[in-house]
Amino acid sequence: MNDFVNGALKLTPAESVAIVACTTELLEVTVRYEANGRPPPKHLHPSQDEHFEVLEGEVTVCTPSGKRVLKAGETIDITRRTPHQLWNGGSVPAIARWQTCPAGRTKDWFEAIDRIHRSGRVGRSGMPGPLAYGAMLTRYRDVFRLAVAPDFVTRPALALLGVFGRVRGY
Repeated sequence: MNDFVNGALKLTPAESVAIVACTTELLEVTVRYEANGRPPPKHLHPSQDEHFEVLEGEVTVCTPSGKRVLKAGETIDITRRTPHQLWNGGSVPAIARWQTCPAGRTKDWFEAIDRIHRSGRVGRSGMPGPLAYGAMLTRYRDVFRLAVAPDFVTRPALALLGVFGRVRGY
């Protein structure tokens, strides 16, 4: 897909998105997941619903309902506040259509992550470090929250990391 040659936003070393449409009601992207990816941290979106349709390859999705592999032509809806993970554990790249409703500041979130990648301020894993994510996760709390521990644990820890991250220019 040519979308991934020009204008793609890098979210992780194995995941990039190309914006298809963006209005206040809907952000639609085409997402490319490289082969043999790793699960992202369990997370949720506090006020947005997501819809995924696999176009090529396969992706693994993990929700409170369980873990399953979606193949080309299959879809999944993930409602707001539902902890989830989605990645490509398969041996070939996967392409999916990803819709977020309402769009909120998701496009801004994607662009901010991409800027960190393009600046080269990533660790050996190719991912931004804790200070960058502390700053990002506090700034975009309305869009993306970790669901790895209760909010009363993660929120103060991220706020502290965020202060230091902003001092470091994130």
